[in-house]
Amino acid sequence: MKKSQRVAKNRRHGQAKNCPIEMGEEYEVKITDVTPNGVGITRIKGFLILISDTKIGDKVTVKITKIDQLNAEAELI
Repeated sequence: MKKSQRVAKNRRHGQAKNCPIEMGEEYEVKITDVTPNGVGITRIKGFLILISDTKIGDKVTVKITKIDQLNAEAELI
């Protein structure tokens, strides 16, 4: 494997360094968009959060369950 491939692979599995949210924390959010797969999208301080079982306009309380470099996943409380 080339060096550039290893670097890219390591970036995919690391946690975001300047992430404005924390694992396990709860937030109140409003769903602003939905992916083609039906997963709700919101942002906290510009950071993308994906939440299953939601629709546009829902105001929900969520708990962060996973954080990646580009986005996070949360579950409904």
